[in-house]
Amino acid sequence: MAGSRLPRHLFLQGVAAIFMFAFASLYTQIPGLYGPEGILPARRTLRPQGKGRWQQLWETPTLLWEAPRLGLDTAQGLELLSLLGTLLALGALLLSQLRHLLTYLLLWAAYLSVCQVGQVFLYFQWDSLLLETGFLAVLVAPLRQPPHRKQAPQSKLAGASPHEGLSFWLVRWLLFRLMFASGVVKLTSRCPAWWGLTALTYHYETQCLPTPAAWFAHHLPVWLHKLSVVATFLIEIAVPPLFFAPIRRLRLAAFYSQVLLQVLIILTGNYNFFNLLTLVLTTALLDDVHLLAESGSSRRKKMPTSWPRALLAMLALLLELAIYGLLAYGVVHCFGLEVDWEQYAIHSRTTFTFHQFSQWLKTVSLPTMWLGASLAWELLTALWRWTQVRGWLQKFCAAAQLSIFGAATVALFMISLVPYSYMEPSTHGRLWTGAHRLFGTVEHLQLANSYGLFRRMTGLGGRPEVVLEGSYDGHHWTEIEFMYKPGNVSRAPPVVTPHQPRLDWQMWFAALGPHTQSPWFTSLVLRLLQGKEPVIRLIQNHAPTYPFHKQPPTYVRAQLYKYWFSQPGEQGRWWRRQWVEEFFPAVSLGDPTLETLLRQFGLQDKSPPRARSSSSPLTEALYWVRKQLSPLEAPTLLWGLLATVGAIRVMQALLGPRPSPPAREKQRPAPREDSGATSKQAAPAPSNSSRSQTPRRKK
Repeated sequence: MAGSRLPRHLFLQGVAAIFMFAFASLYTQIPGLYGPEGILPARRTLRPQGKGRWQQLWETPTLLWEAPRLGLDTAQGLELLSLLGTLLALGALLLSQLRHLLTYLLLWAAYLSVCQVGQVFLYFQWDSLLLETGFLAVLVAPLRQPPHRKQAPQSKLAGASPHEGLSFWLVRWLLFRLMFASGVVKLTSRCPAWWGLTALTYHYETQCLPTPAAWFAHHLPVWLHKLSVVATFLIEIAVPPLFFAPIRRLRLAAFYSQVLLQVLIILTGNYNFFNLLTLVLTTALLDDVHLLAESGSSRRKKMPTSWPRALLAMLALLLELAIYGLLAYGVVHCFGLEVDWEQYAIHSRTTFTFHQFSQWLKTVSLPTMWLGASLAWELLTALWRWTQVRGWLQKFCAAAQLSIFGAATVALFMISLVPYSYMEPSTHGRLWTGAHRLFGTVEHLQLANSYGLFRRMTGLGGRPEVVLEGSYDGHHWTEIEFMYKPGNVSRAPPVVTPHQPRLDWQMWFAALGPHTQSPWFTSLVLRLLQGKEPVIRLIQNHAPTYPFHKQPPTYVRAQLYKYWFSQPGEQGRWWRRQWVEEFFPAVSLGDPTLETLLRQFGLQDKSPPRARSSSSPLTEALYWVRKQLSPLEAPTLLWGLLATVGAIRVMQALLGPRPSPPAREKQRPAPREDSGATSKQAAPAPSNSSRSQTPRRKK
C-alpha cells in the first residue's frame, strides 16, 4: 500500500497557510469590528462572573482572559493573538522544524480564542471548519522532527510513528462529512431551485461577493447551468463514499473531481479561505506514489507478475469500471439526461421525489457511518507498524503514542457522528447515547461540527442589496459605497480571495430580512454618524474615497435594492438595479428611533473607554505595527504574504544543499572483472540518486 508521508506534509503546510490567511485577514478588521469604537466592541463579551480561573477558561475557552495581565484590553489582545498567529503560521509554512504538534496546538488555541469573542462576524461555517481542521493537524503533526536525512534509515517504516496514518484518516472523514452533507442538505431543504436544477441560473449573481468571471458564467446557456447542478450533486453526494475505496485509482478520481469543483468555485466567487481549506483536506486522498516525481515506467517494473497478483489487479480494474458505470447509470436515471442533437444541448430534470430521496437518505445514513469501519483497518495497520519497531525503549514510546493518539482518533470519530447525523433525524436518534454525552461535553471547543453550505438559494427574484446613504441636510443624499460588495453598477466585481471582508458579508445577510434581525446594523449606523475612523476603514480604506471623510454625515439611512447582472450588450455596466423599499429610516445622533434601537439591542455606549495613564511597550509596539500596515488594503497584505512565501521558497530551492557526487559513488556496487556486468550494475545509480533527492524536493 502506498504511504501517506508526503500528503501529510502537504496537509500541514496547507493548514499553516490557511491559518496565516485567516489571522492576517482578521487582524486588518479588528479595530472596526471589535475595538472600543468598533461595531461590536469585544470588551462586552468577556466579563468575569466571579467564577474560578479554570472554570471560567473551560466555559469560555479563550486566551484573552489573560490580556489584562499584559496591560491590554480585549481588542488589543485580539490584535496580539492575530499577529502572533500570523507569524507562527508563516514560520510553520517556511520551516519544517516548526511543523510539530505544539505549533498547531498554539494556532488552534489562538483561533479558538478569537472566535469566542468574534460574535456574529465569526459565525461562519469555514471558521468552524478551520477550527476542526486545525485540531486534526495537532494529531497529524509529528511529536518530534524525524532524523536528519543523512542519518535516516532507508526502511519505509524507519522514522515513522505507528499512529501517523491513523490520525490522518480523520482528515479524510472530515472531508467526507463536509462534502456529503453539503450535497444532501440542498435536497432536504426542499429548495425549488435545487430540485428544479436551476440554482446556478441565480447563484452567480446572488452570491455574496462574485468575481468578474461570475458575470460570464451567469450568461452561459440554461441547459449547461442545469447540467452543472447535476454534476454538483454527483461530486458532493455520489463521489464522497469513494474517499474510502480500497482501489487507489478510485480515490484519485474522487480527488480530482473535488479539486475541479473547488477551483470552479474559486474562479467565480470570493469565498475567502474556505475553498482553499477544502483543497487542503483533499490531500488525504493522495499518496506518496502519486506525489513523487517517478516515471510510470519505473513503477511498472515493480509490479509483480505472479498470476494471483495479476488476477487481483484484473478484478480491481473490473470493479473500478463497474463503479464508473454505476455512477453514469445513476446520473442518467435520476436526472433524466437526454441529448438534443438539433440544439446541441443536454437536457436534464429531477426524476425522483422528495419522499424517495428521504427514504434513500434514511437507508444510507447509517451505512455511511459504517464507512468508519475503514478506521479499524487503520488501527490494525498501526498495530502492525508498532510490531516492526525495534528496541524496547522505542517500542514502549511507540506504544504510548499509539495508545494516546488511537484513543483520541476513536473518540473524535464518535463525537463527529453526532453533528453528522443531524441531516437525518431518525439516524440521529439511534446513535449511542455515550456519543451524545461526549459531544455535549466538548461541543463548545468546536472539535466536530455540522456542515451544509448553500442549503437554500436566495435572491430568486433578484439579488437584495442594502445601500447606505448619508446627508448633511436630510434632502440631498450621497451613497456610501463599500470596497467589495456591489454598489456602483459600473464597477466590476473585485477579486479578494483569500481575504474575507466580514462586514461586507454580514451586509449580504442583513439584506435577506428586516434590519431588526441584524442588531449590529444599528451600531454601524451609529458609528457612521459619529464618524469613527476604524469603522470607516472597513468601508473605504483610503479616506479620500469616503464621501464624508471631512465631516461625518448628519443623517444616515439605508435603502433596499434588487440587483441583477447586466446584459452582454450593455457597455460599461456590470449591474442593473431597482429600488425596493426603505431598509433603515433616516436617523441622526440623539434621534429617539436610534436611541430606542440601541437600548433594545444593548448597544448603547454606557461610558467612553478610559484612556490609560501610561502605555506599556507592548501597546506601543501594537500601535506601531498597526500604523505601518493600515495603509495596505487587506487583499494586498495577504497577497504580499503569499508572494513572500513564494519568494523564500524559490530562494530555498536555489540555494539549498545539492547532493554530492561522492555520495552517489558510495551507493554503486563494487566493480567486477566482467565489464558487461559492471555496466549493468552501475546503470541504476542515477535512479537511486533521484530517489535520494526526493526529500530535498519535498522541503
